[in-house]
Amino acid sequence: MLTAYWTGKSIFDIEPATLARRGIQLLLADLDNTLVPYGVPEPTEQVRAWTRSLADHGVTLFVLSNNRHPGRPERFSNALGVPFIGHAGKPKPTSFFLAMERMGCTPAQTAIVGDQIFTDILGGSRAGVTTLLVEPIRLAGNPGRYLRYAAEWPFRALTKRRAKPL
Repeated sequence: MLTAYWTGKSIFDIEPATLARRGIQLLLADLDNTLVPYGVPEPTEQVRAWTRSLADHGVTLFVLSNNRHPGRPERFSNALGVPFIGHAGKPKPTSFFLAMERMGCTPAQTAIVGDQIFTDILGGSRAGVTTLLVEPIRLAGNPGRYLRYAAEWPFRALTKRRAKPL
């Protein structure tokens, strides 16, 4: 439950065509430090292009964020043109199931990509979806992030040894 199915450096290591071949139709994505660094209000052009490529392959991106500021995931997702759930309560699986229900997908058709073991990967495992772990985009600026990632280190190392190709 605390190791991911796959791991890569960033979301851009995830090939939309590969997800589609695996039957993934819904890609849930953490926002902060997964899609963009904390505080970046709008998607970059690279994120926009990747999202378009997902859509071209029949995969819907869905932002699933624990951000407690309701306007942040809403503004970002609206700018990207994708559905979202803010203040998602990960690792509780409730928001995962709600997103799948809204999009008409099963756990077998769904994956989650995130940068945190104890929220994104644990929540995805509890919901029965494919878990994809990426490195955090930026740790600077918050000492608590360093501690959290230090606590995750053994699980990240284990994931790297056990991870499967996508």
